[in-house]
Amino acid sequence: MRAIATPARLLIFSFTAGQSRFGAMVQNLPPPKPAKGGSLTGGQFVLLGALVAILIVTIVWATAVWTSSNTVPMSKHGWIALGLGTFFSLVIGCGLMALMFFSSRSGHDEAATPKFVQRREPTHDEE
Repeated sequence: MRAIATPARLLIFSFTAGQSRFGAMVQNLPPPKPAKGGSLTGGQFVLLGALVAILIVTIVWATAVWTSSNTVPMSKHGWIALGLGTFFSLVIGCGLMALMFFSSRSGHDEAATPKFVQRREPTHDEE
């Protein structure tokens, strides 16, 4: 059984072994409690410290690599290739993120196959 949590509900997929049936059930959950502002738990503090340490190591490494290759000359064509590669990488990355955002917002990702259609809960008359 696999569960996918969304902000307002929990979607549970059940996979039956040996059968080709897939089922989906949606449970409405209560809204999450607001987090206390300004206070970090111990785990969050450790995670923040680890991320800051990784950032510092990355900056030191990038600076060392950049300054060590200072004596290697780059032609005008190299600078053009570097600039165009950076520009088009950013365009493709931003474009794909925008497509993912709009696809998620438009509802096309909700039910990719008819197998994952929401089951309706039985009413008191049907029980």
